[in-house]
Amino acid sequence: MADVKKTKKFYTSMHSDAEYNEAPLLEVIIEIPRGSFLKRGSTGDLDFISPLPCPFNYGSIPLLIGLEGDLLDAVVLGPRLPLGTKIKVYAWGAIGLTDRGMYDDKLICSHTPIPTWKKRMILLFFIIYARAKSLLNLIRGQKGRNRCEGWQEAEAALARAIPCTDTTWAGSKIPF
Repeated sequence: MADVKKTKKFYTSMHSDAEYNEAPLLEVIIEIPRGSFLKRGSTGDLDFISPLPCPFNYGSIPLLIGLEGDLLDAVVLGPRLPLGTKIKVYAWGAIGLTDRGMYDDKLICSHTPIPTWKKRMILLFFIIYARAKSLLNLIRGQKGRNRCEGWQEAEAALARAIPCTDTTWAGSKIPF
């Protein structure tokens, strides 16, 4: 939490803090460190080994369930974070992704606002990711549409999520 306050203080000393007052501050647990080839789910189970390293820290919001029944996904920009790290960051937007016909939000989080050029690069990554996932699902024999649905507001993604009130939640009922 101290790092978030230091980053905010530094950023707001140079800019207005209006953006910070609008961006939700959330706790994310890192499941896939930046640079990892191992794709793990919210329960820690190995989903697959990627031929390319993950370009982001990838994790979830432990108190919210996304529309596909798994914890709400979150991408954390910045340096590599160890597996299991709990970090408080701001959600500046979300990417909508349809995988096997199921819609899923990916919150895009950072300590500071995300410049437009970086938003475009993140969106391009998820467009390519959705196409690669189509191929992987074809190989696995899984049917359904795969597509990147574009950039969304973080608040809209959070509004679609379901509070996780079950302390015995053991993962999505849908196999990945």
